[in-house]
Amino acid sequence: MKKWVYGFIFLLVIISQGRGLQVEITILDNAVEEGAVCLDGSPPAYHLDRGFGNGANDWLVQIEGGGWCNSIMDCSTRMRTHLGSSKLMETPRTFSGIMSNNHSFNPYFYNWNRVMVRYCDGASFTGDVEDVDPANNLHFRGARIFKAIMEDLLAKGMINARNAILSGCSAGGLASILHCDKFKALLLPFATGRVKCFSDAGFFIDVKTITGEPVIQNFYNDVVTLHGSVKHLNHSCTTKMNDGTSTGSGSSMCFFPQNAASYIQTPLFLINSAYDYWQVRFSLIPDHVDPSGMWKNCKRGLATCQPQQLNTIQGFRLEFLSALEGLGPSTTRGYFINSCYLHCHTELQALWHSPNSPRLFNKVKL
Repeated sequence: MKKWVYGFIFLLVIISQGRGLQVEITILDNAVEEGAVCLDGSPPAYHLDRGFGNGANDWLVQIEGGGWCNSIMDCSTRMRTHLGSSKLMETPRTFSGIMSNNHSFNPYFYNWNRVMVRYCDGASFTGDVEDVDPANNLHFRGARIFKAIMEDLLAKGMINARNAILSGCSAGGLASILHCDKFKALLLPFATGRVKCFSDAGFFIDVKTITGEPVIQNFYNDVVTLHGSVKHLNHSCTTKMNDGTSTGSGSSMCFFPQNAASYIQTPLFLINSAYDYWQVRFSLIPDHVDPSGMWKNCKRGLATCQPQQLNTIQGFRLEFLSALEGLGPSTTRGYFINSCYLHCHTELQALWHSPNSPRLFNKVKL
């Protein structure tokens, strides 16, 4: 599964390119005492750029993306990268797109407190295993990381938030869905303002490969099992998935937003492509189901696809839209679904707020 991680890293490098604000890293050394640590046991980290003016009490908490790890070998490889160790994280971090402090580039959130939560656990901040195997020294503590960082942000002023948004891209977008109600619950005893969540390219669907294999379903099941994630998935969802009326791998099916999102009570907004680049490449047509390489060019750019291949891609789009429709009606959910062949919109300046950004009623995404 290394290609899954490397694919995410490649996308994230593209997303972070370009000139932008440089923000120094904050390492939470005191979180280690609570067991809130990265895969390698190093402390968690985030980047914070303070808000100003009329945005001084507004908070945007963006969760970094970067795939997942589903085995000891996979996670052992990951912990030797910035996605598994704060010792290897770059500092400072470039803030662009939705994280920019420039009104011209980010008119909605430029003067908010903007936080980039670094991703170093490999399970979208859901893992929670107490024991550490001395043979590999792997720590599965993502849920504790999430709690520790949120509590630190509360102490740094988020306790007085007028508006607070939990967001994220890719695996971070999935985390913003899975932790949406928890984010609000952490704020509710203190903040009296509005709390909402939005997910950018985090609506990963339960789709089979072109050869009929449940690759992503099996992968997520392995992630949830290895990281001990079940207790941090939505309880109503896991109860439903284990009552004998649902298909799939039990509780781990609640790692899929199409199963979990309908139980979320906090307002949630989804930004996604119906032709999600990553899902087409790794969920629908992973390399092992295309040994001859006939899909190689098509996966790089849809303009090169043959008619039959386009029909298959269109089939994915229909499955994606069906998964959204399956959530049912809601007055607290919104969507911006486009047809761009890409993965993640908000952190790339050209897609977030520029003359060529995807628009709805002549407005960019939010």
